[in-house]
Amino acid sequence: MRLQDAKARFSEVVRESAAAWPAASYASRKDAVVIVGADEFDRLQRPVTGRDIVTVLAASPLAEVKFDRLTVKSRVRNMSL
Repeated sequence: MRLQDAKARFSEVVRESAAAWPAASYASRKDAVVIVGADEFDRLQRPVTGRDIVTVLAASPLAEVKFDRLTVKSRVRNMSL
């Protein structure tokens, strides 16, 4: 939505953004701002952890795909530095 429209309907934009829909406002055909709800903002600010990655992968439609784990066993040689 254009910036002037967002300003005119600011309360509505905030209500919709808090409910679920991010609202983007444009100035001169470029992204100016995106308004998101506080919960979504907090989620975006939280660093991604290994547990988050495991959760996403476990919920993936490909979670049941079986694959062989490859292990490369090579000799380790001692070196003096």
